Amino acid sequence: MSESPEKRRRMESALDQLKKFTVVVADTGDFNAIEEYKPQDATTNPSLILAAAKMSAYQQLVDQAIKFGIANGGTEEEQLINTVDKLFVNFGLEILKKIPGRVSTEVDARLSFDKDAMVTRARRLISLYEEAGISKDRVLIKLSSTWEGIQAGRELEEKYGIHCNMTLLFSFAQAVACAEARVTLISPFVGRILDWYKENTDRKSYEPHEDPGVLSVTKIYNYYKKFGYQTVVMGASFRNIGEVKALAGCDLLTISPGLLGELSKDHSAISCALTPQSAKECDLDKVHLDEKAFRWLHNEDRMAVEKLSDGIRKFAADAVKLETMIKEKMFNEKNGQ
Repeated sequence: MSESPEKRRRMESALDQLKKFTVVVADTGDFNAIEEYKPQDATTNPSLILAAAKMSAYQQLVDQAIKFGIANGGTEEEQLINTVDKLFVNFGLEILKKIPGRVSTEVDARLSFDKDAMVTRARRLISLYEEAGISKDRVLIKLSSTWEGIQAGRELEEKYGIHCNMTLLFSFAQAVACAEARVTLISPFVGRILDWYKENTDRKSYEPHEDPGVLSVTKIYNYYKKFGYQTVVMGASFRNIGEVKALAGCDLLTISPGLLGELSKDHSAISCALTPQSAKECDLDKVHLDEKAFRWLHNEDRMAVEKLSDGIRKFAADAVKLETMIKEKMFNEKNGQ
């Protein structure tokens, strides 16, 4: 006798249900987690790569990148940059062996206010992927959602056909500018918005449907779908599975291994919270932002200003830590230690 649909649903995990509404992306540099939860895509950042590069299981990728950096010559600074780029690509290549979709690889956050430097670095990362036999269509280049980063994304998409993932996105202004730049994808940060509200207001807990991060992503999704923008929304930086469930139906959600594990053990019912149909009916007006209007509107959102600068500083600090670790290994490699 076949099982009833109700019983079958009860047996299905929340993760399996979520995958019916939303493309699930693993937010990790740990290949084991990717194999376990079988996401469509995966995304990395300097903090995740730093954590993974410290694991003994991945030392071979670090050593290979160092040999590449040294072999390509140049000044010590150039060797270091080449090594870091190659390390990020090495992790991306390994991840791509385990997923059917795309991997996101991040441009150095210290370039967040230099459009031309971001474009150059992104093209370099793509060339390293292509040298390894991977088409640029399987890679998303992650850029900080500063005005300069968004314009770098515009140029990479229009001129070079390089797909971009705009990260560290906290304000509606950033989302509008990204849509107008016609980038492939944005990653609005849910949990970090919640963190800010908990730290800066008297309120310390929120139900998922009133979570300020969830509300921010819901508004952005509705705006994009109502006005027919091609840019897709990938909710990121979750603090709990309630936030994830409240955004079921979002184009993509990038989720840490810890929360993927919780979702795989959870058997409660998930319903689709976001749909293009409901977005069409929402009460939002179309906005156009040139640079001056963008800077003003973004500046009016204290949370977004503080979280963007804080996020850039944190990613930059982890990039420095990663470089320090690599410098030491490069010195030992050159001196036969």
